[in-house]
Amino acid sequence: MWKSLMLSGVPFWSYIWGKETKRLATCNRPQHERLAKVETKGSSYDYFSWLSDVAPCYPIHGDDVLVLTEPKQFYEILKSKARKAKKRVTLASLYLGTETLEAELVDSVQEACSRAVKEGNKEFKVNVLLDYTRGSRGQTISSRTMLQPLLKHPDNNVKIALYHTPDLRGLYKLLIPDRFNETIGLTHVKAYIFDDSVIISGANLSDNYFTNRQDRYVLFNNCPDLADFFDNLVQTISKFSFQLQSDNTVTLHPQWKLHPYKGWKLTAFTTAARTEILNFIESVKSNKERLRQFEASTSNLAWTKHSEISSRNKQCDTWVYPLIQMKPFEIIFDEIATLSLFNEAAAKDEILLASGYFNLTDNYLETILKDSQAKFSILMAAPEVNGFYGAKGVAGLIPLAYIHIARVFYQSVCYFNQDKRIKMYEYTRPEWTFHVKGLWYYLPNDILPALTLIGSPNFGYRSVYRDLECQTAIVTDNDNLRKQLREEHVRLYQSSNPVNEAYLQRPDRQVSVWAKVLTSLIKSFF
Repeated sequence: MWKSLMLSGVPFWSYIWGKETKRLATCNRPQHERLAKVETKGSSYDYFSWLSDVAPCYPIHGDDVLVLTEPKQFYEILKSKARKAKKRVTLASLYLGTETLEAELVDSVQEACSRAVKEGNKEFKVNVLLDYTRGSRGQTISSRTMLQPLLKHPDNNVKIALYHTPDLRGLYKLLIPDRFNETIGLTHVKAYIFDDSVIISGANLSDNYFTNRQDRYVLFNNCPDLADFFDNLVQTISKFSFQLQSDNTVTLHPQWKLHPYKGWKLTAFTTAARTEILNFIESVKSNKERLRQFEASTSNLAWTKHSEISSRNKQCDTWVYPLIQMKPFEIIFDEIATLSLFNEAAAKDEILLASGYFNLTDNYLETILKDSQAKFSILMAAPEVNGFYGAKGVAGLIPLAYIHIARVFYQSVCYFNQDKRIKMYEYTRPEWTFHVKGLWYYLPNDILPALTLIGSPNFGYRSVYRDLECQTAIVTDNDNLRKQLREEHVRLYQSSNPVNEAYLQRPDRQVSVWAKVLTSLIKSFF
């Protein structure tokens, strides 16, 4: 399939994805060819080179990448990077919390703004993208009010955008109460850019994500092209989002005339937004040009000992692919890539997949169960470390819904005699919650991962069908980075228990009939 796309000469982003997704994502390359490629490959890039047909590719230096491990480390780097920024600060998150730690983060951005004004640095800019419904939650204090100090000074080049899903309109907008309206759709993109560095994570900007909510975070230092990509992605989404004003009101972007929820022109908004995103991707320097530059800089010497090549070029051993998923606009590059990874996987490959909210789509589950040949180790949250554990009302039943979904999948695994190939684990850690997502991919007979997916998607219904998402595929031959990724996965899985029949028979893993019925009704909303 990928070969046919390349031969057609038509850019990959010009295709209308979304029809027969699973068929499109099925690779036609026989397994013996895949195994032979692993045995003879010069790099991990050779094995995963098909990703260049799905997304832009950014060759970088693995030594510039740092895998963060703890929320506090993530928070301190956010503040430090923001405070020292001289060119830009771009923050994309679901929301900004309203406690002391979040206020200190805003102060760090404000410090950079004040320094830019003092130094006459008119090039410095701040862009923030949050979700409108989640960012507006709160009667007197909200994400919006927390950000007001950044808008008080006209000399500061600060823009704050609030994305509102076009699906929340009409009777939905009128009847669905606050908090519940967030289930219709959100921007869930998480990217934090400071000058030429970027942090890709699944974590939001909130105090629990800075203290005791376990997530993943990868810092790319000195990667200007990659930072530009995410900065421009945020600005593109911001164009069809509301613009926050200094008096806490919102307006449309000056270059955007379509309201996200007023009127009946849903298709007009979604079509225009889709065009903006696709035009942005098309404007990105083509893969061919970027890869040609990379190949020219290494001239096949990246895997040899030629002394002529600079030490920095020798370190060009890592490839980053941003994968966008925006099903409301029929943009599903992340889904295509993820299904392809599962379908491409050979019998000796191993995939470790984590989801804070185990509600994988039928496409993903069926592919893992019936089509993929790889070994899978699936890590999910135990009920007591689920973010909804102990919540009031219907939300308190959500952890039980995840138990029920996991039980049904486990029973399917056993029914198809796949329990030797597919393992399931529950993460547990006292006084912590679990928000980890992504995967680690091991090629045959290799003790270090060759690829990881990291970013905002949970592989669930919301991620695939309702929200705006983006994650990155990182393919690497850098041993230091690969060791960091292995240490990350080992540390997370060490805090887990295997899921088996005896485990599911525990009294605290039993699900009421009411919870099962509720799960069937709300499954597509979380």
